[in-house]
Amino acid sequence: MVFSSLTFLFAFLPVTLLGYRLLPKKLRIGFLLLASLVFYAWGEPLYVFLMIGSILVNWLLGFRVAGDGPHKKAFLILSIGFNLLLLLVFKYTGLIWDTVKGLFPAPLCERTVAIRLPIGISFFTFQIMSYVIDVYRGKAKAQKSPVVFGAYVSMFPQLIAGPIVRYVDIEAQLDAPDLSLEGLAAGVRLFVVGLGKKVLLANGVAVLWRELSQMPGETGILGAWVGIVAYTFQIYFDFSGYSDMACGLGRMLGFRFVENFRYPYVADSVTDFWRRWHISLSTWFREYVYIPLGGNRRGLGRQIVNLLIVWTLTGLWHGASWNFLLWGLYYGVLLILEKLFLAKALQRLPRLLRQLLTFLAAALGWGIFYFTNFHALGVYFAALVGVGNPGLLTTRAWAWVLGYLPLLLVCAAAATPWWANLDKRFGQKRAWSWVRLILGAGLFLLCLGALASQSYNPFIYFRF
Repeated sequence: MVFSSLTFLFAFLPVTLLGYRLLPKKLRIGFLLLASLVFYAWGEPLYVFLMIGSILVNWLLGFRVAGDGPHKKAFLILSIGFNLLLLLVFKYTGLIWDTVKGLFPAPLCERTVAIRLPIGISFFTFQIMSYVIDVYRGKAKAQKSPVVFGAYVSMFPQLIAGPIVRYVDIEAQLDAPDLSLEGLAAGVRLFVVGLGKKVLLANGVAVLWRELSQMPGETGILGAWVGIVAYTFQIYFDFSGYSDMACGLGRMLGFRFVENFRYPYVADSVTDFWRRWHISLSTWFREYVYIPLGGNRRGLGRQIVNLLIVWTLTGLWHGASWNFLLWGLYYGVLLILEKLFLAKALQRLPRLLRQLLTFLAAALGWGIFYFTNFHALGVYFAALVGVGNPGLLTTRAWAWVLGYLPLLLVCAAAATPWWANLDKRFGQKRAWSWVRLILGAGLFLLCLGALASQSYNPFIYFRF
């Protein structure tokens, strides 16, 4: 299954890109829609019809919320309700049923309800809702062509794990994509960088995290912290790697998607962290939830309530498990504390220390994010402070930490903008173009070698 999926991917991409760029303009967008549906159907042969149905329903409702019709708000509510219902049924039915089972005696609720989650439903549903809301607000015109609208929703580069692309950001590009050779070259470079993040960095530290997380009481305090740092790097390079690959493929197709990550681990506050991490999701919640609720315009008390609402929803968006709700509230509380007093207190500290504290806060957050079982979460967090964890670093954990130390140092360096700064400084020099080309080719060959030797390791955000 692994090799057949890789074979499909490496056959699909060049054929699709070549066909798309060579076809006449009138046929191009239809070809993109067809290719995207084939891509999704390869992994979701049944749920592709769910996505097609969602596209058609919201395309029709988009006309009803446009203009000055007397019932446009009712149709907006209908569209939002329809999309949220899809999420509720396919994503949260199991959580709701398991919660109900816990409240009643076993004989009354013995049956288990399990509905398989369609890949990427959280991403394409939020894209659709942004379109309908922006049409209602008059920021975008209702798309007349179901083919164009379908291509926007199902566009394969970012379909299954983002970034969340708002229709207003690429409306003009859908009519006139930039198919220049410069865009193609930039897209290839970005794709290879993203592939390297995933295959060489994320998959590498994933092995270390898997080993250390399975023996939290046998690693020592330092071993437990190294484990959580490894997962902190894994989820960043995994998700930002996919986003880079998606944005790179978008450039190859002539589209510029929004930047989704901006070196979040150099942030010097939690507020700054969320300006840099999963930017498209943060922007979505700000534009379509936080600001409509009143934002910070109605006093401090209302702002705190709004933040708690937004971060509760952000946590639940990530998954149907109570640890995601806890994770969202964790960040909501930290952001509120920064609004109240913590930000001013932190400003008195050196920037490097602020960055370190923010990184540690993010690492603890990823621990909450990872453990869906609260008992396992408690055991691991206890190990971080030495409860049930012998010494500083056990012999068994030392072997793993020492073996992966070079990779951890590479991850730490790659999480900073030093290369981007070099590229910005020397990007106009001809010799630098050759340096980028040679390094890019070498990186791609390393990725191919790693893919041939690694077992299947899907992107973390595929499950959202």
